[in-house]
This record gives sequence, C-alpha cells and structure tokens, in this order.
Amino acid sequence: MTYAVIRVRGSVNVRSEIKDTLKMLRLNRVNHCVILPITKSYSGMLQKVKDYVTWGEITPEILAKMIIRRGKLIGDNKITDNYIKKNSNYKSVMSFAKAVSKGETRYQDIKDIKPVIRLHPPRKGYEGVKKSFKTGGALGYRGEDINILIDRMI
Repeated sequence: MTYAVIRVRGSVNVRSEIKDTLKMLRLNRVNHCVILPITKSYSGMLQKVKDYVTWGEITPEILAKMIIRRGKLIGDNKITDNYIKKNSNYKSVMSFAKAVSKGETRYQDIKDIKPVIRLHPPRKGYEGVKKSFKTGGALGYRGEDINILIDRMI
C-alpha cells in the first residue's frame, strides 16, 4: 500500500523540527501532495507532522486520475501514456498507478517526474484545519477517506 500525504496548514509559527520534517517530505506549500510508501521511517515522520498534514491509503483509480490531471514532468509537461510506456516497464498510467498503490514501485522512479503534485484547494473547503479527522477536522490519518478529499481537489 501507499500513502498520499497532503499539506493542509501553512508555515506560520511552526517549530523548526516540524518545518524540517515537512521539508524532508517535500511538502513546502499548502495543498501539495506526495506519494509515499508505507515504511516505519515515513510513519514516524507523519506522526511528527500530524498537526499540519492529512494522509491515507490511495486507490489506483484516484492515483491515475491525479497523475493524468495534475502530475507534471520537468518543464511543466503533462504525464501521458506514451511517456510512461517509453520511460518505464508499464504500458499505461493506470498500470503504473496500480503498481505504485500496491507498493511494487515508487512514484519518483519515472525519469524527469516531479515528486510533488500541486492540487487545487478542495471544493467546499476543508472540514477544519485545527482539528483531527477523528474529531471532525481535516488533519491526521484518514484511511480510505483520503480518496474523497483528493477527488475534491483534482
């Protein structure tokens, strides 16, 4: 499985250790998304920045939709099936998204792909940027519900 991590809150009054962790995750701005494999080290980093990001397991369908619509190559070119076919062992964006979501490959393994996906703010807004998802807010772990949020942001 693979996590989709989205930065929800800005950088005003953020402690330096949290700011450094967000920088290591490449989440420098609000509404930026990264695709991370589920590992022990990434889980620890996510627990450290849980008051500034939201994350959950992404499905292949939403990942493919996000790559096609919002994914970029160096030079701001769009990612197409032809580019995936030429620069990887996968035949289409959908097959690449299935492999990434299963954890067989990483999103950054494609040549010249930008590791950060810039998303729009969600339609109808966030639920609340100061509360956790369990208490009715937008922060922290959401599980499969991250797919609903990403679909509102594409």
